[in-house]
Amino acid sequence: MGYNEDLADRIREFIGGEEEQVTERKMFGGLAFLVNGNMAIAASGQGGILVRSVPTKAVPAEAQPAIMRGRPMEGWLRVADDALRTEAQLRQWVRIGTEAACSLPPKK
Repeated sequence: MGYNEDLADRIREFIGGEEEQVTERKMFGGLAFLVNGNMAIAASGQGGILVRSVPTKAVPAEAQPAIMRGRPMEGWLRVADDALRTEAQLRQWVRIGTEAACSLPPKK
């Protein structure tokens, strides 16, 4: 199963500002959006999105810790399509991922 291209298009509408450099890269069967070289959010090949988060912040109820190869990935959340139906819902997750990516040193 490939990533949802409509979801990727919706993410493009909200990601990045004047200060951030946004790039896209196919990764893990999905389409990742990198901000200043750091992955912020991805339209997942498993459905929904994968979002970078600040590990010390509370996890919203609609998100689950991301699991890769049977192990939790600290600082990453998985959000199902059901929690991404509205513009406001998706915008919130793009903001969370972008803020977490921007908190890291830029990569070249």
